[in-house]
Amino acid sequence: MTPDPVTTTIQKGFRVTLGATATLLEVIQDPQSSSERFSALGSDVSRLAETLETKGEVTEREARQFVDGLLSQLPTPFSNTPGTPSTVDAVATPVADPAVQDDLATLTQELADLRQAIETLKAENA
Repeated sequence: MTPDPVTTTIQKGFRVTLGATATLLEVIQDPQSSSERFSALGSDVSRLAETLETKGEVTEREARQFVDGLLSQLPTPFSNTPGTPSTVDAVATPVADPAVQDDLATLTQELADLRQAIETLKAENA
């Protein structure tokens, strides 16, 4: 499957930008050798773009390898290794304060008494 021209253009732009960024970092680190390289390119914009794209492609590949290397070193928390159980048996039991339970029982009784009183008043008024 061949990529469409828009995707190719975006990818090329990304790589040129990445290459320009990598080149800028090299210029900051070693201005003398970088200026010699750019003077050899002259004012040929297409050659400069090709050079930056190539540099960006290499930088992209190196970055992918670096990230893949880091990710391969991380433990995978959801993978099952042989010999270890895949589930843990645990029972959750609620812990309630007895004083809170007593208050709740008292309030429930008061609510039942109030409902009964309301029903009695409704029956008397009807």
